[in-house]
Amino acid sequence: MAASRPAVPLPRWAETVRRKYIGGEASMFILHHNVFDEILHGGEFYSLVDFLAEVLLKDNKDTILVYDPSAGVRYAKRTSALGTEPVRPNKPPEEALADIEHEILLRHSAALIISYAGSIAPPGEENFLSQADRMAAIRLHRWSMSPELESKDNVVFLLSESLAELNAKIVANPRVAAVEIPLPDLDERAAVIRKVDTGMHEDNVERLAEHSAGLRAVQIAQVLTPRSADNALGDKDRLELIRSLLGSSADAEQRAAKLAGITRGMDTEEIRHLINPDLPLPETDAGDPYAEVIELVHRRKREIIEKECAGLIEFVDARHGLEAVGGAEGIKAELMQIAAAIKSGDKHRVPMGLLFVGPMGTGKTFIAKAFVKASGLSAVTLKNFRSKWVGSTEANLEKVLGMVKALGPIILIIDEGDRSFGGQSEDTDGGTSSRVIARLKEFMSDPDNRGQVLFILMTNRPDKLDIDIKRAGRIDRKIPFFYPDTAEDVEAVLKAIFARYKLGEAIDWAAARPSTSAKLVGYSNADLEAVCLLALNMAGEGSSIDQACFEAAIADYVPARDAGMLEYMEMLAVFEASRRSMLPARYRDMSQEDFNLRLRELKRELRL
Repeated sequence: MAASRPAVPLPRWAETVRRKYIGGEASMFILHHNVFDEILHGGEFYSLVDFLAEVLLKDNKDTILVYDPSAGVRYAKRTSALGTEPVRPNKPPEEALADIEHEILLRHSAALIISYAGSIAPPGEENFLSQADRMAAIRLHRWSMSPELESKDNVVFLLSESLAELNAKIVANPRVAAVEIPLPDLDERAAVIRKVDTGMHEDNVERLAEHSAGLRAVQIAQVLTPRSADNALGDKDRLELIRSLLGSSADAEQRAAKLAGITRGMDTEEIRHLINPDLPLPETDAGDPYAEVIELVHRRKREIIEKECAGLIEFVDARHGLEAVGGAEGIKAELMQIAAAIKSGDKHRVPMGLLFVGPMGTGKTFIAKAFVKASGLSAVTLKNFRSKWVGSTEANLEKVLGMVKALGPIILIIDEGDRSFGGQSEDTDGGTSSRVIARLKEFMSDPDNRGQVLFILMTNRPDKLDIDIKRAGRIDRKIPFFYPDTAEDVEAVLKAIFARYKLGEAIDWAAARPSTSAKLVGYSNADLEAVCLLALNMAGEGSSIDQACFEAAIADYVPARDAGMLEYMEMLAVFEASRRSMLPARYRDMSQEDFNLRLRELKRELRL
C-alpha cells in the first residue's frame, strides 16, 4: 500500500491497516466484526471485498486474488506479464490454497482476500479437526511467518465476523494483525443517510443518525429506502393505507406523506405492522414531521438487531418507572443520580457497572427495569449465549458486546449473573468459561465504555461470581436489596402494589397495621405481591379488597421459606454492599467480628 494519502480519507480501520502494513508490523490481517456491511467511500457504496480490491489495493498491487470457499477463486486484478497460468476457479480448498500460494509467495506485489476464513481454518482441538482443516490452518500460519510474503510486498486479508471463528494458531500469531471493523459511528451513519435521502434537512439527518446507532450502513439504507417487492404497494395505494392508519391524528396528511417515503417497497402487512393503530405514534407539532420517522426507525432497528442477535439479547420493555416501586428510597435516589450523569455526559460520575445483590424476591429485576423506564435509556438483557459448539460461545459473546457498544449509551442487564459467568470448570467445558470471563472482564474495564455501557449484574449468590469481576473499575457500586424491615416498609410496598394493580383504597394501612402489615414483616416483595393477588381472588370479580379480605389472604398464604439460605443471602448482600448507609438498621451497626462469626455458622449449617 503506497505511502501517499488518498484524496478521500480512508475509514479509521483502513488507516490502521495501512499504517501497520507500511510500518512492517504485519503482512497478514484478520478483518473481523462488521465484514458484511457496505462501506460508503467517495460517494459510492462498496462491499468490504470490493473496497479492498478497488480502493485500498488497486493502485499498489499488480495481482489481487479473491477466494470465497463457496465460489472459488477470482482475479480482481491480474498483470498479464506474470507468465504463469491463472489459478483455476473451481477447486477444493486444499488445492486452491496450494495454487494460490504460487501467486502470493512467488510473485511481487500480490494481494489475497479470503472471505469466510473461518470455514477454511475453523477453531477447535487439533485432534478433532479434519486433515484438510489442519493443513489449511498450518498453511495460513506458515504464510504469516514467511519472509517472502513481506519482502515481496505481498499481503493477505482474512475476513471473519468473529475471531472466535478462526483457528487459534492464526489468531494468536504475533505476525498476524487483527483489525476490527466497527459498526458505523455517528458521522458515518449521517453520511449514509445523506447519500440515501439527498433532500433530507440536516437537522433531521443528525437526529436519524443518532437514533440509528447499532445498525449497519446497509440496514440504514434499507430502512430509509426499502427494496421493492413484487407485492409492494404503489405510491398512491401506500399513501391511502397510511392515511387510514393514522386516522384523524394531528397533521395526518403531512405525516402520511413522510411515512409513505420510508415505507416504499413494503407490502400491506409490513406497513400495518410498523404503523400499528394499537401502538399509536406520538402526536407531533406541524413543524416536526420526522417524529414518526424516528419512531419507525426505532421499531425497525429493534426488529433488525433482535433478529441478528437471535436468542442472545432482548430489548427491555419497561412498563413502570421508579414511581411504581414501593420503598427503597435510597436505591431509587442512587439510580436517578446515575441516569442524570449519563444524560448530561458527565462520565466521571457514572460507574462502570452496578451489582444488584440480595435474596430472591427483593425486587432486583423489577427495579432494574423501572430504572430503564425512568432514565429514558435503552436497555437490553443478556440471554443465554453459551453453545455446545466449539468457538460458538466466544463468537456469540463478541457479537453481543460489539452490538452493545454500538448502541451506547445503553444499559446491559445480566440477571442471575452467577449462572451466566460461573459454575463450569476447565475440565467440563474445555476452558470456555475462563475465556468468556476474561473477555467480559476486559470489556467491563474498558475506560471507553464509561458513560456508554452501564452493566447491571444481578445475583443472590455473589460468592459464586469470579472475584475479579466485582472489583472497582468493573463493578463500581454494589447495591444491596433486603426484605422490608418494618411494618412501614411493608406498607410502602403494599401501596405500590395496590396502585399498580388498581386494587382500590379501602384499607387504612396505619389503622390496620397490627393485623396486616405488621404480620408481613420479613416477607419478600414477591410474597407481598402474591398475598395481594390472593386477596383479589378472594374478593371476587368486580370487588375491591377490603381489610377483612386482606387479613384472610394473609392467614391463608404460606410463603416458601428457607430461613437459613435466605439469611445467608442477606449476609452476602451485607458483605458486598458499597455503602453502609444502604444497610438495614439490624446490620448497619453489626461488628465485623460478629458478622464473620455468623457467616461461618451459616456456611456450616448449609454445608457450603
